[in-house]
Amino acid sequence: MVYHVIDPAALDPIPDRPSDTRSISDAAGLTQLGMRLYHVDPGEDIPLSGLHYHDQQEEAFYVVDGELRVETPDEEYVVATGEVFVAEPKSPHRAFVAADATETATVVAVGAPSVDDAHRYES
Repeated sequence: MVYHVIDPAALDPIPDRPSDTRSISDAAGLTQLGMRLYHVDPGEDIPLSGLHYHDQQEEAFYVVDGELRVETPDEEYVVATGEVFVAEPKSPHRAFVAADATETATVVAVGAPSVDDAHRYES
């Protein structure tokens, strides 16, 4: 049996990301589930800039603090503290904090399966 207690604040941020991104799944050595903690300042995206979709991966964004916006081809969603936004495979989305927001958002994102299958969405 294997268990982990992880303090995300003790993890190094992933370099070259548009927001502070810490990989809980990497720290735990998870292979089937991707889990990250984001601290997203006003005007920043999670984690990719622009609309994208996944072939297989399901994603859920739980907003711990602040307000997350999610752009889709059809509308923009406002996800408040305590709410979860879910994107199913092949569903284009862009998660971000509005440039005129007054606070940083803290978001836990979970994706499964943990595969690198993101593609830019071209309308």
